[in-house]
Amino acid sequence: MTERFGRLALHMWTIDTTPLKEALDAAREAGFDAVELRRTDFKRCFDAGMSNAQVLDLIRKSGIPVGVLGVEYGWLFATGEESRRLFKVFRESCENAVALNCKMLMSAPGQINGPIRDAIRYLKEAGDIAAEYGLKLAIEFNSQHDVLNSLPVLTELVTGADKPNCGYLIDAYHFTRSGAGGRGFESVPADRIYCFQYSDLSPNPVTGVKRPTDRLPPGKGVIKWREMLGLLAEKKYTGFLSYEAPNPDMWARPAIEVAREGVELTRKLLRDAVPSYVS
Repeated sequence: MTERFGRLALHMWTIDTTPLKEALDAAREAGFDAVELRRTDFKRCFDAGMSNAQVLDLIRKSGIPVGVLGVEYGWLFATGEESRRLFKVFRESCENAVALNCKMLMSAPGQINGPIRDAIRYLKEAGDIAAEYGLKLAIEFNSQHDVLNSLPVLTELVTGADKPNCGYLIDAYHFTRSGAGGRGFESVPADRIYCFQYSDLSPNPVTGVKRPTDRLPPGKGVIKWREMLGLLAEKKYTGFLSYEAPNPDMWARPAIEVAREGVELTRKLLRDAVPSYVS
């Protein structure tokens, strides 16, 4: 797939209650260029009795590329036996990425906390494993996480690990909610922006929830899309724009309807923010 600005991927959390096969079909039929899969998508198939090979076959047969593959979260801060388990799963995800011809892994912090100095050490280890498979690893901060919750902390983590295949995942929702919305990521080196996830932010976001599911379709909230998308284009970003908008209201609608809306609204914002954009 030719790298260009504005390639769209559908994150499976956006249509979370839809079985994987139907979700993949919806993404393809709606016009997305790729999908972003989660470890959760694999685990649900395993729970239904499928083998890893069968899941890979299902994904391949869908006819839509996997642009980003999420690993199981928690490894940045986990210790002991849980750390060993998560790194084993991390390696399995690397193998699956290669099998699916996907070059990009991503991870958020998950719900485990700890000092950033430990996370730096674990990121170095993860970066080395990913490098064995020729993969890049994008790290996301969660604005509601107790530790990894802002751009300065994410920068400390990525620069501290100092791995050439480890970079930034910019999430429009979390960046805006943390106060780094609009052009707030100007300081991030262009060549280290590996992934971009997006949804809109309500003017009255839910509080007290570690993984908010109050996200809105693009253009329906308060995010400064012209500034954010414009800066991405200025930085010559050619990775995927991954539509991640978990919300029970969206899950109650037909997956294909949600997916088509996402494509249409995103393309409208891209045309407004970047005059040279061509879908």
